[in-house]
Amino acid sequence: MSKYIMRQQIKDPKGNIIGYEILYHGENQAFSDENPNTVNEFAAADTIYSFLTQNTSKSLKGSLNFMTFTTMLLMKKTPKLFSKSELVIQIDDSVIIHPLSMHFVQQYAKEGYKIAVNEFQFSPRYLAFMDSIDYIKLNTKTTNDTTMRHIIEIAHSMNKTCIATEVQTEEVYQKAVAMGVDALEGPYVAELVTTKTHSGSYLQSNFFRLMVAIMSDDPDVDEIEQMISADANLTYGLLKIANSAYFALRHRATTIHQAVMTLGLELLKQWVYLLSANASDNKIDESTEEFLKRSFMRANFASELMTYAKDMPISKSEAYLMGMFSTLNYLIDAPMEEILSEVVMVDEVREALLNKTGRCGQLYELVLSYEAANWERITELAAELGIPDHHLTNIYFVCMDNVNNLWNQLTNAYGSEQTENEPETALSEE
Repeated sequence: MSKYIMRQQIKDPKGNIIGYEILYHGENQAFSDENPNTVNEFAAADTIYSFLTQNTSKSLKGSLNFMTFTTMLLMKKTPKLFSKSELVIQIDDSVIIHPLSMHFVQQYAKEGYKIAVNEFQFSPRYLAFMDSIDYIKLNTKTTNDTTMRHIIEIAHSMNKTCIATEVQTEEVYQKAVAMGVDALEGPYVAELVTTKTHSGSYLQSNFFRLMVAIMSDDPDVDEIEQMISADANLTYGLLKIANSAYFALRHRATTIHQAVMTLGLELLKQWVYLLSANASDNKIDESTEEFLKRSFMRANFASELMTYAKDMPISKSEAYLMGMFSTLNYLIDAPMEEILSEVVMVDEVREALLNKTGRCGQLYELVLSYEAANWERITELAAELGIPDHHLTNIYFVCMDNVNNLWNQLTNAYGSEQTENEPETALSEE
């Protein structure tokens, strides 16, 4: 039995993230009778409840989350487990044709929940509750261009937001944008980057050597301090982090050595990657933030999966480095081959990043497959690596929490939440 849950980005045509769809996949063989609707109902309910009992709902805080609810889940009042400001109740045709479910949908709408409809159709059963709908989702694979254009025009006249789904190519993306959709989602949208973040000048900096030095099994602190001291921008970024509100030190770090000792190598090896992106203009735009978070997520996920993966030729720290470096071709205007030629790393990680070969390539592909909600491939790769698939969702959301906490710590500028009269509190002195 395989159960997976992940988040997929929903972006507006400018590339800004407006929310996430919670995608879930589950099978429940105990209900594998002749009625497929019954199977889907129990499978969806079982998967959702598993998700909610894994203490992962905190990962959804602070964002707009589109989650598909079956009739059973609506009747069980499952949406009430989520904040109205953070949840969009998503329904499909099986809910709309159910004799009882629409009463529940309309009641949720009256209570302030937003409602989205998958694969919307202009038919009497849909039009009957248009007043309750906020989002109309249109499947680009099953809706022809003429129909989609007409739906978008009419929907906009009624102040509804239109989201194109299953956007898998640039051609489909451009066509949907030209039709006037308000947002898009799908594999192509998740990978889309409007501009490269940096120039190739960083290839000549100390950053890559610094990352490898920090990731080594026996880091040389003196060497790390020397590398940072050679780059004024990295030095500035390091001191900024060391003096952030997260640490709230009574005595602020004024030297590289003090800053390194304040953070410790475990935090420094995660944050130094972000320092390089923040160095050029001391500002991270939304596109850069998205890919830095993706780097951290892939790094954490790959490293944690190593706990269960069998016969791996690399260490957890090398798996972390593999995930961290996987987005560099987006963050730096240079081919991945050129980027990797600048650093010393084990051949298995290099081949995984370039060609997805070997055991490391399988691990890397598993991380990417989970990110893309490729359910069948996830199951295959987990089996090949010897990873029990029932651990994947929990690992994924634990890593997401870690990344969100990490980002909040970094961006919480020193003193931003304190007034002049509030005393600073030291980090645990134990």
